Amino acid sequence: MKHYFSENQESELKLKTITVILAKKEYTFFTSSGVFSKKKVDYGTKVLVNYMEINEDDKVLDLGCGIGIVGRVAATKTKNKVILTDVNKRAVKLAKMNTRKIRTIKVLHGNAFEKIKEKFDVILFNPPQAAGKKICYAMIKDSKDFLLKDGTLQVVARHNKGGGSLSEYMESVFGNLKTIAKKGGYRVYVSKA
Repeated sequence: MKHYFSENQESELKLKTITVILAKKEYTFFTSSGVFSKKKVDYGTKVLVNYMEINEDDKVLDLGCGIGIVGRVAATKTKNKVILTDVNKRAVKLAKMNTRKIRTIKVLHGNAFEKIKEKFDVILFNPPQAAGKKICYAMIKDSKDFLLKDGTLQVVARHNKGGGSLSEYMESVFGNLKTIAKKGGYRVYVSKA
Protein backbone atom coordinates (compact mmCIF):
# COMPACT_ATOMS: atom_id res chain seq x y z
CA MET A 1 0.00 0.00 0.00
CA LYS A 2 1.28 3.45 -0.90
CA HIS A 3 1.38 6.18 1.74
CA TYR A 4 1.55 9.93 1.30
CA PHE A 5 5.24 9.68 2.21
CA SER A 6 5.90 7.23 -0.67
CA GLU A 7 7.76 8.64 -3.67
CA ASN A 8 5.32 7.41 -6.32
CA GLN A 9 1.54 7.21 -6.07
CA GLU A 10 -0.55 4.56 -7.85
CA SER A 11 -3.99 6.13 -7.45
CA GLU A 12 -5.43 8.17 -10.29
CA LEU A 13 -4.69 11.89 -10.17
CA LYS A 14 -8.08 13.56 -9.67
CA LEU A 15 -7.61 17.27 -9.12
CA LYS A 16 -9.86 19.08 -6.65
CA THR A 17 -9.58 22.43 -4.95
CA ILE A 18 -9.95 23.31 -1.29
CA THR A 19 -10.40 26.81 0.07
CA VAL A 20 -9.39 27.75 3.60
CA ILE A 21 -8.62 30.77 5.81
CA LEU A 22 -5.02 30.66 7.06
CA ALA A 23 -3.26 33.46 8.94
CA LYS A 24 -6.34 35.66 8.35
CA LYS A 25 -6.22 35.28 4.55
CA GLU A 26 -8.19 33.08 2.14
CA TYR A 27 -6.26 30.53 0.07
CA THR A 28 -7.29 28.00 -2.56
CA PHE A 29 -5.15 24.91 -3.15
CA PHE A 30 -5.15 22.10 -5.68
CA THR A 31 -5.21 18.65 -4.07
CA SER A 32 -5.69 15.01 -5.06
CA SER A 33 -5.53 11.48 -3.73
CA GLY A 34 -2.10 10.20 -2.77
CA VAL A 35 -1.13 13.24 -0.70
CA PHE A 36 -1.34 14.09 3.00
CA SER A 37 -4.75 15.36 4.14
CA LYS A 38 -6.18 15.35 0.61
CA LYS A 39 -9.70 16.54 1.49
CA LYS A 40 -8.91 19.49 3.76
CA VAL A 41 -6.08 21.33 5.44
CA ASP A 42 -5.26 19.30 8.53
CA TYR A 43 -5.51 20.97 11.91
CA GLY A 44 -1.77 20.68 12.66
CA THR A 45 -0.92 22.57 9.48
CA LYS A 46 -3.41 25.28 10.43
CA VAL A 47 -1.80 25.64 13.85
CA LEU A 48 1.70 25.81 12.35
CA VAL A 49 0.87 28.49 9.75
CA ASN A 50 -1.04 30.59 12.28
CA TYR A 51 1.80 30.59 14.84
CA MET A 52 5.06 30.11 12.89
CA GLU A 53 7.68 32.77 13.58
CA ILE A 54 9.19 34.20 10.39
CA ASN A 55 10.91 37.56 9.96
CA GLU A 56 10.75 39.49 6.69
CA ASP A 57 14.37 38.65 5.76
CA ASP A 58 14.32 34.98 6.77
CA LYS A 59 15.26 32.27 4.29
CA VAL A 60 12.75 29.44 4.87
CA LEU A 61 12.59 25.70 4.18
CA ASP A 62 9.26 23.85 4.21
CA LEU A 63 10.47 20.30 4.89
CA GLY A 64 8.04 17.63 3.69
CA CYS A 65 5.94 20.32 2.04
CA GLY A 66 3.05 18.19 0.81
CA ILE A 67 0.91 20.29 -1.54
CA GLY A 68 2.70 23.49 -0.50
CA ILE A 69 0.38 25.00 2.11
CA VAL A 70 2.97 25.94 4.75
CA GLY A 71 5.49 27.24 2.21
CA ARG A 72 2.90 29.35 0.42
CA VAL A 73 1.83 31.05 3.64
CA ALA A 74 5.48 31.43 4.72
CA ALA A 75 6.17 33.32 1.47
CA THR A 76 3.75 36.03 2.60
CA LYS A 77 5.85 36.65 5.73
CA THR A 78 9.33 36.94 4.19
CA LYS A 79 10.83 38.77 1.24
CA ASN A 80 13.57 36.15 1.06
CA LYS A 81 13.40 32.77 -0.69
CA VAL A 82 11.24 29.88 0.45
CA ILE A 83 12.26 26.36 -0.58
CA LEU A 84 9.72 23.53 -0.49
CA THR A 85 10.75 19.87 -0.67
CA ASP A 86 8.94 16.54 -0.55
CA VAL A 87 9.64 12.90 -1.43
CA ASN A 88 6.16 12.41 -2.94
CA LYS A 89 6.28 13.29 -6.66
CA ARG A 90 2.52 13.96 -6.80
CA ALA A 91 2.74 16.32 -3.81
CA VAL A 92 5.62 18.16 -5.51
CA LYS A 93 3.58 18.55 -8.70
CA LEU A 94 0.66 19.98 -6.70
CA ALA A 95 2.97 22.23 -4.64
CA LYS A 96 4.32 23.66 -7.90
CA MET A 97 0.77 24.29 -9.12
CA ASN A 98 -0.18 25.90 -5.78
CA THR A 99 2.82 28.26 -5.76
CA ARG A 100 3.46 28.88 -9.47
CA LYS A 101 2.92 32.66 -9.34
CA ILE A 102 5.16 33.26 -6.33
CA ARG A 103 8.63 34.19 -7.58
CA THR A 104 10.37 33.68 -4.21
CA ILE A 105 9.32 30.00 -4.00
CA LYS A 106 11.22 27.03 -5.39
CA VAL A 107 9.79 23.48 -5.11
CA LEU A 108 12.15 20.48 -5.13
CA HIS A 109 11.56 16.73 -5.31
CA GLY A 110 13.80 14.90 -2.87
CA ASN A 111 13.91 12.73 0.23
CA ALA A 112 14.25 15.07 3.23
CA PHE A 113 17.47 17.11 2.70
CA GLU A 114 18.62 15.16 -0.38
CA LYS A 115 18.39 18.16 -2.77
CA ILE A 116 19.05 20.94 -0.24
CA LYS A 117 22.34 22.79 -0.80
CA GLU A 118 22.03 25.78 1.54
CA LYS A 119 21.22 26.82 5.10
CA PHE A 120 18.09 28.52 6.41
CA ASP A 121 16.88 30.89 9.11
CA VAL A 122 13.72 28.83 9.58
CA ILE A 123 12.87 25.20 8.87
CA LEU A 124 9.15 24.40 9.13
CA PHE A 125 8.15 20.79 9.65
CA ASN A 126 4.85 18.93 10.07
CA PRO A 127 6.40 15.49 10.62
CA PRO A 128 5.07 12.42 8.78
CA GLN A 129 4.36 10.61 12.04
CA ALA A 130 2.73 7.71 10.17
CA ALA A 131 6.18 7.05 8.65
CA GLY A 132 7.51 6.27 12.13
CA LYS A 133 9.72 7.89 14.75
CA LYS A 134 12.98 6.79 13.12
CA ILE A 135 12.26 8.87 9.99
CA CYS A 136 10.95 11.86 11.96
CA TYR A 137 13.94 11.77 14.33
CA ALA A 138 16.39 11.65 11.41
CA MET A 139 14.75 14.70 9.81
CA ILE A 140 14.91 16.61 13.12
CA LYS A 141 18.57 15.66 13.67
CA ASP A 142 19.57 16.54 10.10
CA SER A 143 17.79 19.93 10.38
CA LYS A 144 20.54 21.17 12.68
CA ASP A 145 23.07 20.97 9.82
CA PHE A 146 20.84 23.10 7.57
CA LEU A 147 20.18 25.99 9.95
CA LEU A 148 22.12 29.23 10.02
CA LYS A 149 23.39 30.51 13.38
CA ASP A 150 20.36 31.26 15.59
CA GLY A 151 18.07 29.70 12.98
CA THR A 152 15.02 27.80 14.22
CA LEU A 153 13.40 24.46 13.60
CA GLN A 154 9.63 24.84 14.07
CA VAL A 155 7.70 21.57 14.37
CA VAL A 156 3.97 20.99 14.83
CA ALA A 157 2.64 17.76 16.35
CA ARG A 158 -0.15 16.41 18.52
CA HIS A 159 1.48 16.42 21.93
CA ASN A 160 -0.24 13.29 23.25
CA LYS A 161 0.10 11.38 19.95
CA GLY A 162 3.88 11.32 19.61
CA GLY A 163 4.56 15.04 19.78
CA GLY A 164 5.85 14.79 23.34
CA SER A 165 8.63 12.39 22.30
CA LEU A 166 9.43 14.52 19.22
CA SER A 167 9.81 17.59 21.43
CA GLU A 168 12.07 15.69 23.84
CA TYR A 169 14.21 14.56 20.91
CA MET A 170 14.42 18.13 19.56
CA GLU A 171 15.62 19.32 22.97
CA SER A 172 18.25 16.56 23.11
CA VAL A 173 19.56 17.46 19.62
CA PHE A 174 19.53 21.25 19.96
CA GLY A 175 19.96 21.67 23.71
CA ASN A 176 16.88 23.92 23.89
CA LEU A 177 13.15 23.89 23.24
CA LYS A 178 10.23 26.25 23.63
CA THR A 179 6.56 25.81 22.86
CA ILE A 180 5.10 28.79 20.98
CA ALA A 181 1.54 27.47 20.52
CA LYS A 182 -0.90 25.06 22.14
CA LYS A 183 -4.14 24.59 20.23
CA GLY A 184 -6.56 21.65 20.01
CA GLY A 185 -4.04 19.12 21.30
CA TYR A 186 -1.36 20.36 18.87
CA ARG A 187 1.77 22.23 19.84
CA VAL A 188 4.36 24.13 17.86
CA TYR A 189 7.81 23.35 19.24
CA VAL A 190 10.83 25.52 18.43
CA SER A 191 14.52 24.74 18.84
CA LYS A 192 17.27 27.24 18.03
CA ALA A 193 20.57 26.34 16.37
